[in-house]
Amino acid sequence: MKIMSGNANLPLARSIAGYLELPLVDASVRRFADEEIFVEIHENVRGQDMFVVQSTGFPANDNLMELLICVDALKRASAKRITAVVPYFGYARQDRKPGPRTPISAKLVANLITTAGADRVLAVDLHAGQIQGFFDIPTDNLFAAPVMAADIQARYGTRDLMVVSPDVGGVVRARALAKRLDNVPLAIVDKRRDKPGSSEVMNIIGDVSGRHCIMIDDIIDSGGTLCNAAQALLDGGASSVTAYITHGVLSGGAVARVNDSALEELVITDSIRATDAAADSPRIRYLTIAPLIGEAMRRIADESSVSSLFD
Repeated sequence: MKIMSGNANLPLARSIAGYLELPLVDASVRRFADEEIFVEIHENVRGQDMFVVQSTGFPANDNLMELLICVDALKRASAKRITAVVPYFGYARQDRKPGPRTPISAKLVANLITTAGADRVLAVDLHAGQIQGFFDIPTDNLFAAPVMAADIQARYGTRDLMVVSPDVGGVVRARALAKRLDNVPLAIVDKRRDKPGSSEVMNIIGDVSGRHCIMIDDIIDSGGTLCNAAQALLDGGASSVTAYITHGVLSGGAVARVNDSALEELVITDSIRATDAAADSPRIRYLTIAPLIGEAMRRIADESSVSSLFD
């Protein structure tokens, strides 16, 4: 197997390569003067089992095009099998038609990756599990919950914990984490969203009095939902609120919003490369998922079970 990386998240790709004790493929992924993307692979990859590591976060369109062109370059270089490793799958929130005459962009992106020549996809915490069905090629959806659960147990131990879902749609994810934490209690924040990017917390389902609340979600974008939920939990009697999020999109003023919020700490994985503001924030801490992704890649290359990672 060989590992190639685009420019979206080189630190994560290097960490994955370090875990697997393999060098990254010698390749150039650069821009022409008019911002066209150009990829050149400087070593022989004929007959190799290739893995392309590339998140498709901001700038989403540039990073997506890098991924597609990397896959095409490998295909034309006669790689035996190409796996697109997409720690953060951009456009995943557009997984259905929210109204008339709107696209299902997640399906379009799945078609693009398949048409480019990928034989397999490896992603982490897809926004909706059914996105796997958008692909006509094998797709593995890894879960960051084991990494988060280990960190929570190491830092909080026997404290009076409660897992909280910041909305009704995340209950399955929150229940899975609660089960890993020896079946701690579960609460739900009931909110109503008036428009994209804004939310209003309505009430808390469950008794959070005296509890150290652990909120779990897959994406933090503007941070409004999480910060409002944290304040509502404290107003409901919670002792403290910490959030564990897989993908730290953190657009706009999200970092400043987190810094000014009632959150004790925001813990996010390195599926998306940290911005300078996020890396410098005293409220934000990063967990690496390089060993998780690296082990899944090893098992794919060895043709062994990936799902047993989560048993």
